[in-house]
Amino acid sequence: MNFFIQFLTYFRILAAPIIFLLVTLYSNYGWALILFLFAGASDYWDGYLARKYKLESISGAVLDPIADKILLTFIILALSLELSSPLVAFIGGVILVREFWVGGLRDLNARRGNDDVTKVSRLAKIKTFVQFSALLSFLFGLYLNNALIIFLSNFLLFLALIITLKTGLSYTIATFKITDEN
Repeated sequence: MNFFIQFLTYFRILAAPIIFLLVTLYSNYGWALILFLFAGASDYWDGYLARKYKLESISGAVLDPIADKILLTFIILALSLELSSPLVAFIGGVILVREFWVGGLRDLNARRGNDDVTKVSRLAKIKTFVQFSALLSFLFGLYLNNALIIFLSNFLLFLALIITLKTGLSYTIATFKITDEN
């Protein structure tokens, strides 16, 4: 079971550049959509199975968010290029900056023995779901060649941005509150 859980994490890492190529070089939105759907679902299942079977590990805790960031980076880049959208690129860039910032906060807190300060919150899990849903919506719109779905996807991406910034701010405040107290 442990091998399967690790495979799910590695699957996201391997799927990310393939999705990028499917979207940008081949305009094969159907396969990109399916692969992204499986990759996004693997994020849920690897965590669920690890908790259920008590197979949580340090390497899993480190690799899982990295896999998410790799997948997120490749899909944001692909959609920004394919849609020629400064809006998707800008919002995607802000989302990525937050992801790397929080990664840095987690590293800082781990070095100080304050891991709980940046432990993944329920809202952060919702954030990941909304981010992936927005990106999936863009792919679906491209697959159907439907401008309305692509247009509405912008609003879902904006919602993802708001939740992303909220969770990033919460982690930042919690980290520096602890830092000030020490």
